[in-house]
Amino acid sequence: MAKDLYAVLGVAKDADTDTIKKTFRKLAQKLHPDRNPGDKASEARFKEVNHANEILSDPKKRALYDEFGEEGLREGFDPQQQRAYRAWQQQGGRPGAGGGGVRIEDLFGGGGGIGDVFGDLFNRGRGRGGARRTRGADVEGEVTIDFASAIRGATVQLTTRAGGEPIQVRIPPGAEDGARVRIAGHGEAAPAANGTAGDLMLTIHVKPHERFRREGDDLHLELPITVAEAYLGAKVRVPTFEGPVTMKVPPRAQGGQTMRLRGKGVARKGRDAGDLYIHFQIVVPTSDDPAVQRAIEEIAKVQPEDPREGIEV
Repeated sequence: MAKDLYAVLGVAKDADTDTIKKTFRKLAQKLHPDRNPGDKASEARFKEVNHANEILSDPKKRALYDEFGEEGLREGFDPQQQRAYRAWQQQGGRPGAGGGGVRIEDLFGGGGGIGDVFGDLFNRGRGRGGARRTRGADVEGEVTIDFASAIRGATVQLTTRAGGEPIQVRIPPGAEDGARVRIAGHGEAAPAANGTAGDLMLTIHVKPHERFRREGDDLHLELPITVAEAYLGAKVRVPTFEGPVTMKVPPRAQGGQTMRLRGKGVARKGRDAGDLYIHFQIVVPTSDDPAVQRAIEEIAKVQPEDPREGIEV
């Protein structure tokens, strides 16, 4: 049974976008695999939370989820067709019922008869007039890819449960964890000699990245910088999935400070690319060199500010 994505994040169904993002960040920090190495339960929970955030932080996806559940997010889902079909059902399944109603032929482009329509909807069990089904059943499959392959797109080789030669499947750039891809004709063979094979419904799983995390089409990167780079400012190399770029660290940068690189997030066909958010992590020297020790002591003498001032319980 599909989980309620609002319950997964622990937010109300009328929660605004800021509340969803803040709640997700707290959970992601707590559950991130880097903080829970080897903890399978935390890793699984992290994936659930990440998936829920990707849907609920995107207004279009959230609207589809609220109306249709996760079925509305599958590849190729047609919300207008589904709304029309619901209207037809509410009229008792009768063409033109109630006066000026929805015609079932209109819902599906006036192609085949009603028996053909319901054969498609219910896996072509039996068509009109009790005719034997001519299409093989769809089969479910799963594939796990790394984070970079999901962002850039990749081609994977699969062997289906239905047997046969391995097939090459193209994963589109920007694929999300839990996304589904339909591969036509690679399901079960047709029961009749003149029938067609079913389809393979492939669910994509994406491995977490050690440094990057994803929120919708935006990416976040925890970027280590030295004490000197943070204080003096510097030009540093930043990895992106399009290749490294150079970014300027402003003088007196603080740990946790965030900068944005526009258009360096997830790029998907037909939509603007997301952004890459850089979060500075100041790395303190671990060397036992006496010179380093003296330098840190000198810094302590000239830093009058108390960084914990104002923190109370």
